[in-house]
Amino acid sequence: RRITPVIPPKANRVTPRQTDFALYRERNLVERFFNKLKHFRAIATRYDKTARNFLAAVQLVAITFLLN
Repeated sequence: RRITPVIPPKANRVTPRQTDFALYRERNLVERFFNKLKHFRAIATRYDKTARNFLAAVQLVAITFLLN
């Protein structure tokens, strides 16, 4: 399927597969951002009705992450 494995293999795997650790680092960064984003209740439950207001709330939370 032409999918690049990003998660490193277990240490006890018989035939270890190649892993791109730079890509793994970027994926981890994105996953941690979304995990932090879900801690905000308004974002996790999506109180806003319009996509514009939801995007504004996500941007506001992302700005607070950058400032902290």
